[in-house]
Amino acid sequence: MPSFAIHPFATPDTASALRQQVRDIVADCEADWDAADRANSWSVADPGFSRRLGQEGLVGMIWPKRYGGHERDPLERYIVLEELLAAGAPVGAHWIADRQTGPLLLRYGTEEQREEYLPGMAKGETYACIGLSEPGAGSDLAGVKTSARKTDTGWIVNGQKVWTSGAHRAHAILALVRTEPGTERQAGLSQLLIDMDTPGITVRPIVNLAGQHDFNEIFFEEVEVPATALVGEEGNGWKQVTAELALERSGPERYLSSYALFRYLIAEQGNDPTVQSVIGQLTAELWTLRQMSMSTAAKLANGEDPVVEAAIVKDLGNSYEQDVPTAIQAVLGGDFDSASDSALARTLALLVQTAPSFSLRGGTREILRGIIARGLGLR
Repeated sequence: MPSFAIHPFATPDTASALRQQVRDIVADCEADWDAADRANSWSVADPGFSRRLGQEGLVGMIWPKRYGGHERDPLERYIVLEELLAAGAPVGAHWIADRQTGPLLLRYGTEEQREEYLPGMAKGETYACIGLSEPGAGSDLAGVKTSARKTDTGWIVNGQKVWTSGAHRAHAILALVRTEPGTERQAGLSQLLIDMDTPGITVRPIVNLAGQHDFNEIFFEEVEVPATALVGEEGNGWKQVTAELALERSGPERYLSSYALFRYLIAEQGNDPTVQSVIGQLTAELWTLRQMSMSTAAKLANGEDPVVEAAIVKDLGNSYEQDVPTAIQAVLGGDFDSASDSALARTLALLVQTAPSFSLRGGTREILRGIIARGLGLR
């Protein structure tokens, strides 16, 4: 039966203490952060800050202690992420390992893989990237063509990935590859965890309009991978990666990427009555998205698989993140000095250029709405 539900959630008793812990860490480190970098900060890397969070027990929070984790409540982790993103903290170095790769290894990985990678991830020192999109495939993951040919000792990987966030600093890539050619599109796919320093891997930067280097192309040329690199079951990659994407699509990063700009608007222009009406509108939308996102987080914490809810959060959240700079640019009008060095002007200029891409990462609107339609029994 199709299902979609948003339920109330219980805030952990530790919420206030956790928020204060994060705010103290931010206050101790933020003097060196650039104002514009606080927007979309989960793409901004600061290895030193990631290590600090690892030392404070704020990476790998819900993982078992035997792998370096801390066995905290998933909603406690959500609160920490929300505080970090609201502050514009540079969490990009460890972000994917903490959000996706580690949890996927806990669910599908071998004991050897967990022991090798998870402790370093929990310390904020081992970074990962996700090899999904390809030229000619984009968000159509079933169109993956990167191949892994089985050998006596493992696999030979050939192909190309594109739009891979953080590949230039990652220690490992979790790649979706085709291990059984000639099968149905969603069959014959597997996941391999490959060290990025393996011979035959080439990373080339993709620099965006704002001059930022977040994305990359990755080329695999006769890359020899051991049999132990297989994550989960051979041929089960489609099921595994769709479960992984539910973790990616529903978090606070899906509505807080433009939050720094909102804060600067309040700080610099909040006394203007016209601006206040836009502040009220954006606040109401933000509150609604937050409730939906936290409800989805609670479902994940309960072991449910909220694919439809996660897709809705991402779709609505991306629309909100893209609407924030547009609405603020409109209300400031032509009299605003957009070329000034103020935090508001610099961040607005950045987001006007980069926000259109927010609805591409993690699945385009078209893909998400297809998931939602199928989940609701509409197609």
